[in-house]
Amino acid sequence: MTEPHKAEQPRRDGGLGRDLNARLQGIDPLGWALTLTIAVLAFLYPFYVEFLQDVPLIGDFIPGVGSMVVMLVFTVMAVGLNIVVGYAGLLDLGYVAFYAAGAYMAAWLASQQFEQWHFHLGSVGISKELSGLHLSIWIVVVLAGVFTTAVGILIGLPTLRLRGDYLAIVTLGFGEIIPQFVRNGDNVFGFDLTHGTFGISPIDSPGFGKTLSDATNELLPLSYQQSFDRARWFFWTAVVLLLITVFCSVRLRDSRLGRAWIAIREDETAAAAMGIPLMRTKTWAYAIGAFFGGVAGAFYASFKAGAFPADFYFNISVFLLCMVILGGLGSVWGVIVGGMVLGYLNVEGLATIGTKLQQDAGLNFEPSKYQFGIYGLIIVVMMLFRPTGLISERRHKREIEEGVQDESLYGTSK
Repeated sequence: MTEPHKAEQPRRDGGLGRDLNARLQGIDPLGWALTLTIAVLAFLYPFYVEFLQDVPLIGDFIPGVGSMVVMLVFTVMAVGLNIVVGYAGLLDLGYVAFYAAGAYMAAWLASQQFEQWHFHLGSVGISKELSGLHLSIWIVVVLAGVFTTAVGILIGLPTLRLRGDYLAIVTLGFGEIIPQFVRNGDNVFGFDLTHGTFGISPIDSPGFGKTLSDATNELLPLSYQQSFDRARWFFWTAVVLLLITVFCSVRLRDSRLGRAWIAIREDETAAAAMGIPLMRTKTWAYAIGAFFGGVAGAFYASFKAGAFPADFYFNISVFLLCMVILGGLGSVWGVIVGGMVLGYLNVEGLATIGTKLQQDAGLNFEPSKYQFGIYGLIIVVMMLFRPTGLISERRHKREIEEGVQDESLYGTSK
């Protein structure tokens, strides 16, 4: 009884050694070095942005720190949408619903909206006598992600049985239902849930609290809103959120679940024949993508200190989808580039270009009035000349370039 056990032990150890060696060989030192460099430069951006803005020719096109916060939030949502569209191949035209749900989750749990209640848990920068629900924004961001995950599951269970255009139409419907609900939710059976078109404000700001602030000699602010470096702290937090989203996205892509998503994207019928549970796997993609949409929505609501229905309309879903297509379906780094490019054009870029055209060229043309037409033109040009996106995913690129058609069964091809 003991001899087989003794003979088996070295084989098990050798297997562990081979697995470790395989993992070490799979590490790309150049890729990790490049990622670390980009992360460090991103964190230091607030310290050298003013220098870049003073550089001739390009200085006027450098976004400010506040604009970068908005760009990063939209990029977080684009990476989350990439899980649904890029990995699993599910065309989602209602992603703005999760964005709105996350924002209003922050509005309910960190504002004076519900004055009839009085509850504080980890709130910073406000009086403890203030009425309403006031949870720490760090807790609220997580709860918003959990809430939108549940919403994603509830939406996904009845809809993900559909395919292609039918799925797109149904998700479009849900994407329209939730923004309409928050616009008209000021009288739900006599209860003011969303404060209607006026939105909910102010929303509490994140911060590190009095204990940490005093311990670090106010190096860590009590509250972002009360800090002179408010934009910087929101920017650094947004960078951390993006890094966490990217890490989770990459790990999911390389996991067993991620490979199942890709199999469904390539051929749903074949994936089902291979034993992949379609509904469960699709629902996981939809729910995880919804999680990051909710987190981004809650953080953005805190940054704007309010949740307003005008921020949640159908064009946002299309805009996020354009980021994914521009960067490259399934490519995490491509989606980051696409998100930052379109985010910049939306926040500052088109307005700056219009100002330059009027001042330097004397042209009375305002690109911001035609922003979605310009985004559409960019996507059309990309589809014509680089259909795989700015940074292509290798598998998707092979599908586009080599095709997936079968050879003739009768040998008639030459």
